[in-house]
Amino acid sequence: MGFIGGEMMYPYILMIIVVIIYAGNILVGKAINELPPFTIAFFRLLIAFIVLFPLGYRSARKSRSIFLEYKKPFLVMTLTGITFFNTFIYSSLQFTTASNVSVLEAIIPVVTVVLSAWMLKERLQGVQWTGVLLSFIGAIWVVLDGAIFQLASIDWNIGDAIMIGAIGSWAIYSIYVKQYMHLFPSYGALLVMTGISVVILLPIVMFEWIIQGVPSLGTLNYVLGFLYLGIFPSFIALVFYNRAIDLLSASEASVFLNFLPVVTMAGAFLWLGESITVMQGLGALVVITGVILTTQAKGKRQSVEVQSKEIG
Repeated sequence: MGFIGGEMMYPYILMIIVVIIYAGNILVGKAINELPPFTIAFFRLLIAFIVLFPLGYRSARKSRSIFLEYKKPFLVMTLTGITFFNTFIYSSLQFTTASNVSVLEAIIPVVTVVLSAWMLKERLQGVQWTGVLLSFIGAIWVVLDGAIFQLASIDWNIGDAIMIGAIGSWAIYSIYVKQYMHLFPSYGALLVMTGISVVILLPIVMFEWIIQGVPSLGTLNYVLGFLYLGIFPSFIALVFYNRAIDLLSASEASVFLNFLPVVTMAGAFLWLGESITVMQGLGALVVITGVILTTQAKGKRQSVEVQSKEIG
């Protein structure tokens, strides 16, 4: 039974690691936000492509027929999850605050749950819907430091409108991953996705440099930032996230993203010396409670299924 318990925990552990990596993505993104958004997106994906090439080239070449057969859904996954999701976030941060971005990111799991119910016919139990709602409220609570009723008074702007693109992109990506990613080799698929994204972003980056000038990219902070973004969020986190969605549902996996404000807050406390208020701590507890409620029904269901198989 210990092995079975560990097996059921495996996708949840993957999602916790994903959230930690994505929190680092936000912190590093803030640190190098002086750079133009498409430049950041381009170089993180270029590094990811270089890292993935020796790992994924052989499997990608062997699976050419699969890529061609399912080229439309594969292109949708590429554009939504790889090419433009983080580009939307970096573009948004040029105009709006990190707090606004965090508030809007908390909407992603809710949108994913709704789209999953519509497109994938996924059904959550009543207690799981309660968990989704609680984790959403908790995430907003953390970002706004408990002043949740001030949400309507936030100064929204064009950056927040750009974030709508990120919300839709990640929700659609999660649903398509659940439907189609199992058809492709993991490393090979990410290699092709990042390769396509680099080709798409290159002319946009050239245009960005013509308009804004060529940025200075040789500083140590930028190099280390690109290495982190290219290896961890663009490669390792995506592998883990795709695997977690394969084992869970798109709805259940996406709910873990409400941990992002909590982990980002903890990271800012540990590495940037920022303080954590009592209200933020309470919000973190609400998020944790919501995620537990969302996942516990599935855990009970899996235990019953496993025990039935053992008895049979």
